[in-house]
Amino acid sequence: MKVHYTSLGFVNTKPMFAAAMRSGFAVPAYNFNNMEQLQAIVMACLETQSPVILQVSKGARDYADRTLLSHMGRGAVEMMKRKAGEKGVGEIPIALHLDHGDSFELCVSCIETGFSSVMIDGSHLPYTENAALTRKVVDFARLHDVSVEGELGVLAGVEDEVAAAGHTYTRPEEVEDFVRRAGVDSLAISIGTSHGAFKFKPGQKPEIRLDILREIEKRIPGFPIVLHGSSSVPGDAVVAINRYGGRLKDSIGIPETQLREAARSAVCKINIDSDGRLVMTAKIREIFTLKPEEFDPRKYLGPARDALCAMYIEKNKNVLGSAGQAPEIK
Repeated sequence: MKVHYTSLGFVNTKPMFAAAMRSGFAVPAYNFNNMEQLQAIVMACLETQSPVILQVSKGARDYADRTLLSHMGRGAVEMMKRKAGEKGVGEIPIALHLDHGDSFELCVSCIETGFSSVMIDGSHLPYTENAALTRKVVDFARLHDVSVEGELGVLAGVEDEVAAAGHTYTRPEEVEDFVRRAGVDSLAISIGTSHGAFKFKPGQKPEIRLDILREIEKRIPGFPIVLHGSSSVPGDAVVAINRYGGRLKDSIGIPETQLREAARSAVCKINIDSDGRLVMTAKIREIFTLKPEEFDPRKYLGPARDALCAMYIEKNKNVLGSAGQAPEIK
């Protein structure tokens, strides 16, 4: 059965990006795969009065089941509204976004099951094929008032089905033509961020190419830019995972100061996934080690959810600058 995103309570990302551009913040785009992650995202953003983009990868959609996912999304919006009433605070805008869609058919399926935004990732294709595939998705999405994100350049790293051995930085001289040809509402670029928890090697200076970002901003002024692979890989979570039996070596992420600088520019959306996985895993490993008799999932997933919520609150306030911005979105 076809469902439009408005019937689920989701919103289009365009007003979010317009507000982000005006006020110099980035909308958090947090990935989720299960109920506890979804609860943590919504509660953290309600607490900080931040707009939020709920992100679902192809793998997460398969894992959760696309039908169940739609009902989870509707439930998250309804939970947010109820909690807002109980707390006496304003409701927040929530978008549902397909992360790294790899085909026209997948994007269509998501649009027809309630997504308010989709990404078509043709970055692995030759330039003209990428632009053509992206335009095809855009033309269909326009019929449903769904926003579309494209990608130019390739990020290194591995996360779900997305994998690349190295960076192909976005070429600033191509962005104007690509945006015109593809007709996208936002553009994901490659400036040194990468997927997963192993973004830099020991001894390597963690740094993203803000110079490329500034040049792109000059060429498409006022156009929404997206950063993928932007987890900072919190050191305390990595230490805890290793302390309680894990084997994460050389996990190095993007410095949060650089992300904050990017968020003050045309970067309107910052994707964060690995940080959430690390924080939840750290808490679950701690409980399994310190309380080996525990077998009630609520007793380890609940604390993991709370730790995740606390991290997202900190991200919204101190990294993305999105805290308090929900009322500004019209």
